[in-house]
Amino acid sequence: MPPGAAMPPGMPPGGPVAPGKGGRQRKGRKARAVAVAGAAAVAVVAAGAVAAVALGGEGEPAKKKPTPTVSAPPPAWTVALGRRLKSGTGLRYDGAMTLKGRPVQAHIRVTPAGAASGRIVAGALAADVVAIDGTTYLKAGLAFWRDFAGEIAHPEYYADRWSKAPASVPGFDVPDVLGPDAIAAALRKTSGEPPTENVNGIRAYRVRTSAADYLVAAAAPYRLLAVRVAGQNAPRLTAAPVAAPATLFTELRPRVAALGGAPDPNLAFRPGTLTFRNCDQNTNGCTVSLPATLTAPQGSVPDGARAALRASISSRGEPLGSCRASAPVQADRSVVLRCTVTSRLWRDWMQKALDHPGSYPYEAAARVNGEALDPADVPELLARLDRERKAVLKPDPATSAPSGTQGPSAERTDGPEVAASRSPGRS
Repeated sequence: MPPGAAMPPGMPPGGPVAPGKGGRQRKGRKARAVAVAGAAAVAVVAAGAVAAVALGGEGEPAKKKPTPTVSAPPPAWTVALGRRLKSGTGLRYDGAMTLKGRPVQAHIRVTPAGAASGRIVAGALAADVVAIDGTTYLKAGLAFWRDFAGEIAHPEYYADRWSKAPASVPGFDVPDVLGPDAIAAALRKTSGEPPTENVNGIRAYRVRTSAADYLVAAAAPYRLLAVRVAGQNAPRLTAAPVAAPATLFTELRPRVAALGGAPDPNLAFRPGTLTFRNCDQNTNGCTVSLPATLTAPQGSVPDGARAALRASISSRGEPLGSCRASAPVQADRSVVLRCTVTSRLWRDWMQKALDHPGSYPYEAAARVNGEALDPADVPELLARLDRERKAVLKPDPATSAPSGTQGPSAERTDGPEVAASRSPGRS
């Protein structure tokens, strides 16, 4: 494509864009830039609502207004169980789901505050899972992304690193469905006596919500037995207290520490023109600038949406260095990303060009992806996790609960977790 040429109509995201402007090192020196944008396909599901309006005709008797009623308070056991879940050692979930028509085993442990760590396994393929601050992330190989997130363009951008989980993987929202806070909130909305059924030989209440059904033992100490997430092929999980909270926090911390800059496959961008800044005869570095526009999802910009730039510079096929940068997406869906290559390769190459005049062309390649977590936010997440660990592991005899109540200090040992093999039963 000649310099300055516009992108041909219909060229997909991820294709080349117009060359950037490169400064001449000496007379006759050329500089070229090529930008490549990564874009991910996103499935957006819009839910429509139909409102029924009743109009009274002339001569028809006016309908009496319903007498306001006061909702009955939730049963005492729901309040007590919700309190124990949020102040206990956390919850362990084990079970199965169907993803893309294939059976998948899930093993997840969740802290009282809703942070989670675990693993999902589909035959020879597996993915590690971590959730923090209401967001779920995956780390899996390229084969896993191709098999279970094939609708996403350029799965290689997300493989083998922590990436935000697409809506289709792992198939449920860990913090908002499996977190103790979410379960306690669902229990508080219970009124009367819920329906019961048999769960592996135990009579259990079934607390129904739009997100999941929670199965709770119908006799004291009212233990959470299982969770059936809503939706076709959704997980059916057994539930039990975390027996070794210390090992859970030990696993969680390094995973959270590695989340900075995790890409978000749910965001897609259209790149503008890539340009160079302050590169000519500059041995200290070369800055690459690229504007971009958010193209998916449609509608308003998602809260906290960020874009990340990855750029590299080369000369005649020889790498000169790379750089990264990220920034929040503005309300008008635009963002301008800049990063500076300061590698020794660039410094040595530029010094050679200055010492030995001649033709030294250079070019850049770049791509723009969504970013799920600003690296600057990671220290606060770790501090929050450390505070929770200290609170959970602190011995508190006054609040100790008998074994099996899912209460605080119930089973705080450092022994290994044992995954349950039975799926939640049905009556």
